[in-house]
Amino acid sequence: MDSELKEEIPVHEEFILCGGVETQVLKCGPWTDLFNDQSVKRPKLLIFIIPDSNAQEIKDIYGLHGQIEHKLAFLRTHVPKDMKLVLIGHSIGSYFTLQMLKRVPELPVIRAFLLFPTIERMSESPNGRIATPLLCQFRYVLYVTGYLLLKLCPEKIKSLLIRRCLQLMNLENEFSPLNVLEPFCLANAAYLGGQEMMEVVKRDDETIKEHLSKLTFYYGTIDPWCPKEYYEDIKRDFPKGDIRLCEKNIPHAFIIRFNQEVANMIADSLKDDLSKM
Repeated sequence: MDSELKEEIPVHEEFILCGGVETQVLKCGPWTDLFNDQSVKRPKLLIFIIPDSNAQEIKDIYGLHGQIEHKLAFLRTHVPKDMKLVLIGHSIGSYFTLQMLKRVPELPVIRAFLLFPTIERMSESPNGRIATPLLCQFRYVLYVTGYLLLKLCPEKIKSLLIRRCLQLMNLENEFSPLNVLEPFCLANAAYLGGQEMMEVVKRDDETIKEHLSKLTFYYGTIDPWCPKEYYEDIKRDFPKGDIRLCEKNIPHAFIIRFNQEVANMIADSLKDDLSKM
């Protein structure tokens, strides 16, 4: 496994039109077009990563339900129906994952990982109690402030700030994240965040029960978005589920410093599933 992980894996970036909006897609591996590639080298499995937020037109695409439909639209238009899937959701992406399974239960998913899952009581969490008034009551204040501060800021200064932050965090920057400082992107993020606080309230136990055998939950011990008590509650309600508690003090935003540890955990967990293919 270690030698395989060290192999150079091609990564390329594409921008496609999906659900009526331009969508960034990062592809890892040699594949480009799953529909038209009928060679023996075409992969049998697609690992579809649904991160923390980011055919026909989708109503309110930057809202909570629009984002779920956006992911389903991508699968419908760019992935063959018989392609086996592994879904990996982080934070609100875990909520998206459950909703995708609920709306399209026939998806050929062999495993779904819900990492630090914000799937319930978001506004009641420690971070949620702070974020809710900011994103709901004072959202337009954030819009105006962000516009005034960032719209007139030169692109060189934005780029310098981002590069400096990445250097301080020892992160490699393969793809430019400059758009995160665009007022339009920040406004969409705040809009989606406000909907998350208001709508992600009750855990969807019915969907979890229906798909329990293919779900793996991974909770943190120091996560202010889904505290340890949320883990204890779901572990009590679903004692036979694959529900894990991190023992390494990995934070909610694990991608900053602990991406390799989480990737190793997922790879080890997939061994049995992949051996059956």
